[in-house]
Amino acid sequence: MADSLRGKGAVITGSTSGIGQGIAELFAREGANVMLNGFGDKAAIEALRGRLEKDCKVKVDYHPADMSKPAEIAQMMARAAQSLGGVDILVNNAGIQHVAPVDEFPVEKWDAIIAINLTSAFHTTRLALPAMKAKKWGRVINIASAHGLVASPNKSAYVSAKHGIVGFTKTVALEVAELGITSNAICPGFVHTPLVQIQIEDRARELGITPEKAARDVILAPQPTKEFVKIEDIAALALYLAGPNATQINGTSISIDGGWTAR
Repeated sequence: MADSLRGKGAVITGSTSGIGQGIAELFAREGANVMLNGFGDKAAIEALRGRLEKDCKVKVDYHPADMSKPAEIAQMMARAAQSLGGVDILVNNAGIQHVAPVDEFPVEKWDAIIAINLTSAFHTTRLALPAMKAKKWGRVINIASAHGLVASPNKSAYVSAKHGIVGFTKTVALEVAELGITSNAICPGFVHTPLVQIQIEDRARELGITPEKAARDVILAPQPTKEFVKIEDIAALALYLAGPNATQINGTSISIDGGWTAR
């Protein structure tokens, strides 16, 4: 399957760490020109960009767009269209989290989560679709969550945003179904990302237990395998959805959650 994406341009939001980085690295190895996006240490991001460009012999660009700001999103998408030769594949992955009961949930945290986890996908998609329609080919891949299908307490904003992403995915799929474009969502269970590590440490402190026990007995409680989903497995699924054999997979939400949503 080597070079399956050769010549395609891919924008992957939130790709300087975690799931997004894993997808960016695999797409680059498969020949895609990649736009990285996210926050983090500038030197580390430049090292990642340079390494992928050199090792994979593709164009790798980086834009620091804040995904809560539509103007910056527009700048990133315009830059990607120019530097990558077009945006053929869009992976909406950027996300943040905050945990609190509804009546204690900070309003500014709600607004930020909805903006970054949901509204940003609207902005990137609306800007990517015209060129995809002109080419009669495109892939929109939204990284949702098991929380796009089921709920958990104290995560009202995140659950709302991820349910919204699932609905948005379906709507886009119906609108572009005859135009050579697909829109699908990937719904992972818990992945050992920096975001989840913060939750593990917070729960360990709250309960007075070790992080290892918090991970298995608290965080992974709804995940029947009691194992974290691997980033490389999510990236492999994204690669399949971006490839030539997924033309009839459209409007779906694919679970990769160790059996969580089978309950």
